[in-house]
Amino acid sequence: MTEILAFFERTDPVLGALLATLFTWGLTALGASVVFLFRTMSRAVMDAMLGFTGGVMVAASFWSLLAPSIAMAERMNVPGWLPASVGFAAGALFLYGLDKVLPHLHLNFETATVEGVETKWHRTTLLVLAITLHNIPEGLAVGVLFGGVAAGLPEATIGGAVALAMGIGLQNFPEGMAVSMPLRRLGLSRRKSFFYGQASAAVEPIAGVVGAMAVMYMQPILPYALAFAAGAMIYVVVEEVIPETQQDQNTDLATLGFIGGFIVMMVLDVALG
Repeated sequence: MTEILAFFERTDPVLGALLATLFTWGLTALGASVVFLFRTMSRAVMDAMLGFTGGVMVAASFWSLLAPSIAMAERMNVPGWLPASVGFAAGALFLYGLDKVLPHLHLNFETATVEGVETKWHRTTLLVLAITLHNIPEGLAVGVLFGGVAAGLPEATIGGAVALAMGIGLQNFPEGMAVSMPLRRLGLSRRKSFFYGQASAAVEPIAGVVGAMAVMYMQPILPYALAFAAGAMIYVVVEEVIPETQQDQNTDLATLGFIGGFIVMMVLDVALG
């Protein structure tokens, strides 16, 4: 771990953001590759893994994003609650807008529940777009932290950025499975199921680089940008991840998975950040 942190300390922050989000994308692909081993997977396991995903995202929203946002604002002689509140609301509203415009279908829901503008797109495309929505704030969060490191702000550390990337990567593994396995059940080949599963996270490196560059060139927005990413992530958890785990009889397992994910992300951030 020391070698990894030293590597990122020597690396250009934008390149670091790109590499970190390529790592999170790679773990999505690794999760999607499980489709080559199994045709189906227990719904209980999937719900527990999705719960884990939600726990990681909630913990990251506070420990990696909101807490540094508040600390930065106070150091800039701005009320700590102001950027956190404004950015958090803006991030949630941004995802709300995408949710209403972009056609998508949540996992474990019937085709009749498609959200967004009316479309005749195939169920496969709609499922992939739903997970892609998950990944936009995740890539953005990693990029924003790397941008904060480049800006020389003490609240943004390489350790914190790496911890966030690790946490996002861990929860991307079940996300990759959550796309590829249902697609396989729908009758797609293993190769196509894998392709669509990993493609759902292709947006993360793009969002990561954009987030890092935006913060580097507009340092005063960093507290708002961190809170923005947190608001977007919490919106995804409450509007999509948690409901997806409540459609069957595995709510207890999903809750325990959530608690486990929260603890893992908290430990990573506190230990490395």
